[in-house]
Amino acid sequence: MKLFISADIEGCAGLSFTEETHKNEAVYQRYAEEMTREVVLVCEAAHAAGADTIVVKDGHGDASNINPLAMPEYVTLIRGKSGHPYNMMFGLDETFDGVFFLGYHAAAGSPEFAVSHTSTGNSQYIRLNGRYMSEFMLNTYTAYSLGIPVLFLSGDEAVCRDARELCPAIATAEIKRGIGGATFCLSQSAVDERLCQAVQTAMQNARSSQPVSLPKEFVYEVTYKDWKKAYQMAFYPGMEATDRFTNRLKSRSWLDIVTAHSFVVY
Repeated sequence: MKLFISADIEGCAGLSFTEETHKNEAVYQRYAEEMTREVVLVCEAAHAAGADTIVVKDGHGDASNINPLAMPEYVTLIRGKSGHPYNMMFGLDETFDGVFFLGYHAAAGSPEFAVSHTSTGNSQYIRLNGRYMSEFMLNTYTAYSLGIPVLFLSGDEAVCRDARELCPAIATAEIKRGIGGATFCLSQSAVDERLCQAVQTAMQNARSSQPVSLPKEFVYEVTYKDWKKAYQMAFYPGMEATDRFTNRLKSRSWLDIVTAHSFVVY
């Protein structure tokens, strides 16, 4: 079985503050090490359950957070930014049997995790067909567009709940929850137990899991924090301004949407 793992840092255990995600901050290294540790743990659990080939995409920031020398021999780690619009999903193709999301987090505008955002901090929130769009939703649709089922997600309580609504068969590991600026964190042993249990469930379900059909049309709306950014990005081909802070793009092609996203929120 061939798995693709897209890994982020904000949804990893303990992380609660924006500065913990930034390389120039002293506290960052602790959480980069935790991200690496969780990736290795999930890879080992998936391998023990039948995944013989695993590709991991480092999906946070400049994509150089995970220690490549810590990876098991059956794991290929993709570091750095290719420039491809798939971004956190770069390297995924139709040869994969399933997708895992590790360390994911609540969508921009969510009050249920202090570091909630979608891709960057430029948007107040983003909607896709009327639903608040997280990085999980964005990347799940990319997987579905290639006919690949999404099997596993770990992260905060809010993103896990959203994941189960979009993918009812997904196995989730809730390893923290947020209220406003506060985060309720679990012990490392409890985190590890939840991760391994969710991986086991995901692998058991893998043979019967199927990708969900994509909508026939996509309506992508970005509400920016800064009206000047909204004005500038309204010139992206196909975008139209709906108010001073919001732009909208409609398309029947998912690649159009994910490509637009890779430009207009950065």
